Amino acid sequence: MLGSDNSSAAWLVGLLQAGDSFYPTGGYAHSFGLEGLIELGVVHDRETLRSFFLLSALPTLRQAELPLAAHAYAALDPVAPDWPRIAELNTLAHALKSPRELRAATDNVGRQRAELAARLHAHPLANDYLARAVSGSWPFSAAVSAALEGRILGAPRDAVLAGITYSTLSATLAAAMKLLRLGQNAGQTLLTEMLGHAPDLIATATTIPLAEIGWFNPWLDIASARHETANSRMFIS
Repeated sequence: MLGSDNSSAAWLVGLLQAGDSFYPTGGYAHSFGLEGLIELGVVHDRETLRSFFLLSALPTLRQAELPLAAHAYAALDPVAPDWPRIAELNTLAHALKSPRELRAATDNVGRQRAELAARLHAHPLANDYLARAVSGSWPFSAAVSAALEGRILGAPRDAVLAGITYSTLSATLAAAMKLLRLGQNAGQTLLTEMLGHAPDLIATATTIPLAEIGWFNPWLDIASARHETANSRMFIS
């Protein structure tokens, strides 16, 4: 819960800023495989979009993105960061994404988010992270960079995971509304339904050990791989 002190408001507004579509991480340019499924006709209306959320977006958050962020949050202790673990988590985040497009998407978003954190907050943790990533040739991960940003803001772990959940689902819905005949009211009712799963997603994700992080979805991987060579497309991924 929010306290009465100004520190709570500081991290809250920071998370709100980071989750806004105006925040320039590049996420608006990606559908993260959804456009490929729409091109194949698998997703074509509100009901099939709902299935996509339930069968792909939510499980990916629960089994991959949120556990990655939770482990990164623990490793990014400002007093004693575990940099080898952060390198391992970034590498794992890439290994979990089979299509080249999805690997490139998380790398681009993760890089921009980490660079923004350093530029906007001038925090030594962000500067150290970027220097080590460059020197070690680490891939970037959107989930790890979100954890980094949360640590810099002083936000609690579960608030950071809630922010990732909201930004992921809302960005996916925003992409869907550009690709499908889906009104704003229909979109918001769907988003509200999916956000209702957030407490269970976060509770489960924080119990998943490092060795069990991952979610395999060939349905989405094939669509993403085909999307890369599509004749026309609205999104990068």
